[in-house]
Amino acid sequence: MKALILAGGMGVRLRPITDTRPKPLIPILCRPILDWHLSNLSRINVIDSVRIVVSYMKEKIQSFVENRGYGVQYEFIDQVEELGTGDAVIKGVKGLGYDDEILIVYGDVYLSDLSIIEKIASMDGNVVLGARVGDPEKYGVLIVENGFLKRIEEKPVNPPSNLVFTGISKLKVGDVIEHSDIGFSVRGEIEFTDILTRIANSRRLRVIEIDGENWVDIGYPWNVIEANKLALKSIGRDIRGLIEDHVTIKGNVYVGEGSEIKSGTYIEGPVYIDKHVEVGPNARIRPYSVICSGSRIGFSVEVKESVIMENVHASHLSYIGDSVICENVNLGAGTMIANLRFDNKPVKVTINGKRISSGRRKFGAVIGANVKTGVNVSIMPGVKIGSNTWISPGSVVWVDVPQNSFYKSSVSYTIEELKEH
Repeated sequence: MKALILAGGMGVRLRPITDTRPKPLIPILCRPILDWHLSNLSRINVIDSVRIVVSYMKEKIQSFVENRGYGVQYEFIDQVEELGTGDAVIKGVKGLGYDDEILIVYGDVYLSDLSIIEKIASMDGNVVLGARVGDPEKYGVLIVENGFLKRIEEKPVNPPSNLVFTGISKLKVGDVIEHSDIGFSVRGEIEFTDILTRIANSRRLRVIEIDGENWVDIGYPWNVIEANKLALKSIGRDIRGLIEDHVTIKGNVYVGEGSEIKSGTYIEGPVYIDKHVEVGPNARIRPYSVICSGSRIGFSVEVKESVIMENVHASHLSYIGDSVICENVNLGAGTMIANLRFDNKPVKVTINGKRISSGRRKFGAVIGANVKTGVNVSIMPGVKIGSNTWISPGSVVWVDVPQNSFYKSSVSYTIEELKEH
């Protein structure tokens, strides 16, 4: 059996994270999503090779896989034009035998229990994996009858079910080929869900269900936090670095080799601290925080439920709450990231020019790679700062800042009657 990972797509909704890395290289516990999938697939006995469909930043994906090395044969397929998931699957099965089976995995989904993929691979016939979620209108909704798929409705306004497609399926290659003659959807893409619906109309397509709490589709910046939060629930206590005297560590905390936790630091698990990280003195790391290699969280810096990628420096007197901080960011002394609205409503974020709810009462900032903030910078909830941008000292960042920019806010004020108390 072959496996097929869909690793294309520009990840526009994930910007500025995807300014400098493709979606499959977004880290979960400091490991790219793609690494989780390839490591898992290489352990499944019935999988003899893996095909990886690439497009956006394909060189970075190819370099990562080739340098990492896996115990399974792999090959890359260039999608060339990004015409949608259906197009990626059609190109991914090209040249395979009609009677071959293909295990298809979207490269931007995270499962807490990867053994379900092995279970699907070992089942007879065509299979799709569904998850029960609270917001089915955001996904392809599975319409099921007697355990078999009837059709998929893509992002319906009034979902007929809360069971959605997870991006994982096993199909006979011939069935994919026979039902691949589809047009563009209303979104202007060739949708894999349309192929699945056509297969379901003429073949038996079994549906397996999991709890949606064990699955995250990483389509928006806050999903990066949610996926890492899910992964953190499965870690144990493992201290491999140097812990100075007068450090408090509570709960399940991982500290990697070469890391140093300095005196006065207080860590509440679950927390993941990668290799060669420096924390403290007198820092506070709160639950569901991930800090990746080469980063420094210094004196009187507090981190709460955030994903901090490689080589981030927050050396003094800063607060990072419910945020995603990309690689090589330097936060000047006194940089504060706000994460809560006065009215306690869910934080809104601008995605593709539209204001949408993150669904999170607390959500901070998304800061792209190579950003520098001056001293005493304040960043408001839901703000995104593009990569390679500088923020002037003393600035208050109220709006999204594009990449390769210099942001400086002016000092002004208004006084109005407070109508709500």
